[in-house]
Amino acid sequence: MSSPFTEEQIKRYSRHIILPEIGGKGQQKLLNAKVFLVGAGGLGSPAAFYLAAAGIGKIGIADSDCVDHSNLQRQILHSTKDVGRSKAISAKETLEALNPDVEVIPYTERLNSENILQIIKDYDVILDGADNFPTRYLVNDACVFLKKPLSHGSIFRFEGQVTTIIPFEGPCYRCLYETPPPPGLVPSCQEAGVLGVLPGVVGSLQATEAVKLILGKGEILKGKLLMYDSLAMDFKKVKIHKNPTCPVCSEKATIRELIDYEEFCQVRNS
Repeated sequence: MSSPFTEEQIKRYSRHIILPEIGGKGQQKLLNAKVFLVGAGGLGSPAAFYLAAAGIGKIGIADSDCVDHSNLQRQILHSTKDVGRSKAISAKETLEALNPDVEVIPYTERLNSENILQIIKDYDVILDGADNFPTRYLVNDACVFLKKPLSHGSIFRFEGQVTTIIPFEGPCYRCLYETPPPPGLVPSCQEAGVLGVLPGVVGSLQATEAVKLILGKGEILKGKLLMYDSLAMDFKKVKIHKNPTCPVCSEKATIRELIDYEEFCQVRNS
């Protein structure tokens, strides 16, 4: 029987194929998988790089922003020549140059309550790399409505956190934080700063969760919040529980439609 892989693919993915937990069948799953990334910024950059390198067959990446010089300290999908260009388009070019097996679909429009369900409905796993609360809540609710697995990551100064949401099997983002904070309470990366290498760690963890979900291997962060302190070089994992009165994923859910929380803060990607 002929191999499902080309000679070049066998070489490219050889370190996956020789792993008993992945093998040829697992690599084929990765090549057939579709992953959607919210943001081509600090978290989306490392996540997208490793997902493309792993051979994820289709990667959707949404970012309505353009590359700025201040992004280059951490957003490794982009280089100096990309300043002023669309982040989503820059990401597509970078990822497809890395791995021609991967089809990258750029979305340059801002995600909102009117377009997100249609955009993400055909993807297998969603990665949230947004640095603003309106987008986080929008993505969480959309994934709950569509029953899509969601890897959430966030960063602040020297600290990051990751959790994986499997709608109706474990807690969602609203179980952890029911409503967005008041305007101005939580400073953005632009206001508070962020260690440039920090999103590399957190985004890579998100990509790891996505690969495990696709392969059906290992233990994911369902019902757990992994917290990373880069100054102390300390990882902590705490249990989080479903909120029996969660407004979006409980039996007592009151949110039946998507909500745009634009008024809470400017929409940017970390």
